[in-house]
Amino acid sequence: MIMKKGLLNKQTGQLGEDAAVAFLKSKKYKIIERNYKNKIGEIDIIAKTGEDLVFVEVKTRSSEKFGTPAEAVTYYKKQKIVNAAKWYISQNSTELNIRFDIIEVYGKVTDSGFDLEKINHLIQVFQEV
Repeated sequence: MIMKKGLLNKQTGQLGEDAAVAFLKSKKYKIIERNYKNKIGEIDIIAKTGEDLVFVEVKTRSSEKFGTPAEAVTYYKKQKIVNAAKWYISQNSTELNIRFDIIEVYGKVTDSGFDLEKINHLIQVFQEV
């Protein structure tokens, strides 16, 4: 497969998010939003489970050569997610508990689609920063 690196990374990220959504649905999460954007930032997935409103950052990698996917969620990225979530909540009042998760997706884009190796769901990884 011949593809420019940026396009491949974007496709890998999208397929990783698709895998994360399927994973959450299999765990009975209700997906409320995907790729939610506001003037503050973006949140990959907003979901509900039980009494929790969950803001999920998805990181997809083919290996841990440069660290785990979760390690790519920097302090700055966490700030952006929290602030985007605050904006979302200000526009969509909720009584639910707020949670911030990271889903690590390991896999590769292949000629036949996406070869998913594993998913790690890290629950309540950070709070307001």
